[in-house]
Amino acid sequence: MMKTNSGNFFEDYSIGQVIRHAVPRTLTGAERALYHALYPARGALYSSDEFARSCGLRQSPLDDLIVFHTVFGKTVPDISLNAVANLGYAQGRWLKPVWPGDTLTSESEVIGLKENSNGKSGVVWVRTTGRNQHGEAVLEYVRWVMVRKNRDTPTPEPVVPVLAPVVAPADLVVPRGLTFASHNDTLSGEPYRMGDYTVGEVIDHVDGVTIEEAEHMLATRLWQNTAKVHFDATFRPDGKRLIYGGHVISLARALSFNGLANAQMIVALNGGAHANPCFAGDTVRAWSEVLDKAETDAPGVGAIRLRLVATKGTAGALKDDSGKYLAEVLLDLDYWALLPN
Repeated sequence: MMKTNSGNFFEDYSIGQVIRHAVPRTLTGAERALYHALYPARGALYSSDEFARSCGLRQSPLDDLIVFHTVFGKTVPDISLNAVANLGYAQGRWLKPVWPGDTLTSESEVIGLKENSNGKSGVVWVRTTGRNQHGEAVLEYVRWVMVRKNRDTPTPEPVVPVLAPVVAPADLVVPRGLTFASHNDTLSGEPYRMGDYTVGEVIDHVDGVTIEEAEHMLATRLWQNTAKVHFDATFRPDGKRLIYGGHVISLARALSFNGLANAQMIVALNGGAHANPCFAGDTVRAWSEVLDKAETDAPGVGAIRLRLVATKGTAGALKDDSGKYLAEVLLDLDYWALLPN
């Protein structure tokens, strides 16, 4: 009897299938320290209990992307262990803050399947929910991933889910008690508030980070991401280990502090694409485009919709004349963040 897990292949999934992922994980301040060591993260709300209390919270919550990586990592052994690539995200919402000491679990439902024309792989869509120890949903999102086939099976009837292109501002969840009425711009690092940004504005975040193999391996282990393409250099024909897409997301988000220091919390993920593969030795830069702005009911709290692009090229360059991503573009992420208005 086989006791080891070789992972699911495309033919192992079915529409409506619910997968409860192992293993629960208790998060502490150690995860924050490691996250801030891996990425140049400097957001005040996630760095200081005192700053968070001045914004109406009981203490500094764990970074939004720590929560994302943890919930995502739980899903990898069941969803993307045999992935060719993670393709995109949609309809993501952060629903409750996660505090040091909280324990997270993940559950996914298969909502779409479409075999590729080559017959060797297919795309699987899942809706994943992360919950705390009280059973409360703290994060939900849809992602789709290209997964290898392991054997010849009948081609399933394609089911491609219809996904909203953007989370409506009315559906954004502002943490209970959050207020930016007394937001300290000196301590946060920049004076720019919602009124200082214009829809269509492009912000070059200036700085760059060269990715090292060691930091990528530490990150994937930290988030317990066991996808073979990130660990096993023999798994790809080119003999390279693919950099985990979440690593690129966190690098770009941290780089965006320079110009968006007051975009304190990510509250929704509208869409995202890992446009091209990233490898050790690549130097990642970032730029953002302001897509929209909205008010919230919380005192002093506004919402800004941003396109965050991680690139090896120049700010503002994204696609060619045919609409295809330029080769230097690594990530195209559309999200909502909260900032003082």
